[in-house]
Amino acid sequence: MTKDKKYSQLPATAKAAIVSRSLLEHKCRDISAFSLPPGDPLAEVVILCTASSSRHARSLADAVSETCRENKFEHMHTEGYQEGEWILVDLNDIILHIFLESARTRYKLEELLNGATPIAPEAPAKS
Repeated sequence: MTKDKKYSQLPATAKAAIVSRSLLEHKCRDISAFSLPPGDPLAEVVILCTASSSRHARSLADAVSETCRENKFEHMHTEGYQEGEWILVDLNDIILHIFLESARTRYKLEELLNGATPIAPEAPAKS
């Protein structure tokens, strides 16, 4: 009898494609994904996206949480959910940042990701 793994063994880039698809299906804007250099202690992939409102940001975080449950992705912690201006979702090997446009412009995280390789976000599945 084989025991099921508790969490998915997919590579971080494959998980990032699934998470990105979920974000796009829930109408996030300006999604960017980056593969970090090997051995980076932060994560393997960073995803940034923009929400239209605090409520929308929370719904994006909720959608990602549901996607994690459905796909057995590790979901470590969420920060900033109540405020909704900048929500950080830690998926262990993926860090997701959901911003309101004003916060994304203010913090300019893309500029801090020097050395990271851009990953094309996944297109939403056709229904």
